[in-house]
Amino acid sequence: MSDSQKKFEQLVGPSESLRVMNSLTRGATRRDVLAMLTACGMQATVAGSIASLATSAHAQTPKRGGRIRVAGATASANDTLDPAKQSNQTDYSRCNMLYNGLTSLDASLSPQPALAESFNTQDAKTWVFILRKGVVFHDGKALSPADVVFSLMRHKDPATASKAKVLAEQIDTVRASGPNEVTIVLSAPNADLPVILGTSHFQIVKEGTTDFSAGIGTGPYKLKEFKPGVRSVHVRNEAYWKPGKPYLDEIEFVGIGDENARVNALLSGGIDLVGVINPRSVARVKGTPGFAIMTTQSGQYSDLILRKDVGPGMNPDFVLAMKHLFDRDQMKKTIALDHAVVGNDQPIDPTNRFFFKDLPQRPFDLDKAKFHLQKSGVTGKIPVVTSPAAMYSVEIALLMQQTGQRIGLDLDVKRMPADGYWSNHWLNSPVGFGNVNPRPNADTILTQFFKSDAAWNESRWKSAQFDQLLLAARSEIDLAKRKQMYADMQTMIHNEAGIGIPMFLASIDGHSTKLKGLSPIPVGGLMGYMFAENVWLDA
Repeated sequence: MSDSQKKFEQLVGPSESLRVMNSLTRGATRRDVLAMLTACGMQATVAGSIASLATSAHAQTPKRGGRIRVAGATASANDTLDPAKQSNQTDYSRCNMLYNGLTSLDASLSPQPALAESFNTQDAKTWVFILRKGVVFHDGKALSPADVVFSLMRHKDPATASKAKVLAEQIDTVRASGPNEVTIVLSAPNADLPVILGTSHFQIVKEGTTDFSAGIGTGPYKLKEFKPGVRSVHVRNEAYWKPGKPYLDEIEFVGIGDENARVNALLSGGIDLVGVINPRSVARVKGTPGFAIMTTQSGQYSDLILRKDVGPGMNPDFVLAMKHLFDRDQMKKTIALDHAVVGNDQPIDPTNRFFFKDLPQRPFDLDKAKFHLQKSGVTGKIPVVTSPAAMYSVEIALLMQQTGQRIGLDLDVKRMPADGYWSNHWLNSPVGFGNVNPRPNADTILTQFFKSDAAWNESRWKSAQFDQLLLAARSEIDLAKRKQMYADMQTMIHNEAGIGIPMFLASIDGHSTKLKGLSPIPVGGLMGYMFAENVWLDA
């Protein structure tokens, strides 16, 4: 039941609500509803507002059927349907059509039951998950504990090359502890395990799966076609375990790396929903009849990466010089057009409960930047690798290039195409840019991007003290102590890591106004990549 329907029922009572809704279903107009309610003895003004609620509720009732085309911001031959190997919005969106996790994350990033109908723990170290009955994979096989054991443990196998291996290392054992029950034992307590298991990498696949090209999962859509780097086509799973969902008959998902081309495809009517819109395109989309914008403020950021193991980033003074070149307020205003909040060279954003607000803000300071540059002894042309794939990185780098000239720093901005950027340049360039999608909790982002042995440790910054704090914070049940640990880690990253984070970015999506059911989920754009089972067409 929608919020408007609930409010309507509270005002008129369940029986009258049912009568009005039935009348609407049969085709009654707002005038009919108003007459009906006035006849019940209500004042015309009250009845009018209730009639509006009733018709609004009716208008928001999901409709079944129809086909949409959706465009993400990337396309590459490395596109994958293996949940363990997902690495971008395109992968996440596709896999959320095909698979489910034990839990899912709601709009407050709290874990909700999904394939597990319940979960509990006594000590945050041993967790028991009760699996939902009646769930079947796309090929008809029933979900079993063995599928869960296989899906979670494969992340620990180096041969899997899981992007979540560093998160899965804390899992000691996963075993079937009953016909519909799975017990997970961690190496140390972690109160956030249900949150972690709600992220896309931990989606459940069939036991023994090695070929993921068929996309066999328990999700809302079945795979009809998949051409990496080109498109995928998904059709409704009629046996989906969520009653009434999904609503659409078919979704075609493509990747369009160029933002202008994505917007043009939307406004021409060829695409119904697009991700990752530049703020400069917002007015154009809003000003075109039949189209709208959805904004999701979150912890997403594009970061300057200065590798600590090779190139000028090996010198800590050069790193400080670059960080002091960030004119953050100007970047927020002129690059993000205020669709962002100022960052402070650490990855926990102000919406996170563990954000350390008392960390002194690093200022834009040309004198300090010049002092550290001269102290570093670094001279000559410095290549800086950027790409439209890393949101705003080209604009940020060009602004830094102009500013750097004022202190004698020669930055050579090299713009790479979006296609292939993540596999060819990210993590490989001595000085370059990354783009980090929002993560559901502090532990996940710190583990995946800053733990010494993390595959995505962008600047190769290594700190045994940081690693120890990270592990200790997971198991600390005293909230005040845990906050202090996260504050200390944010301070260490701010001071020592080769990462500069000027802003936390809002995700901006564009869509046809015929597409209903969209709402922000702050783990990322496109409803936290989970739009597919929630949207419908009101054609």
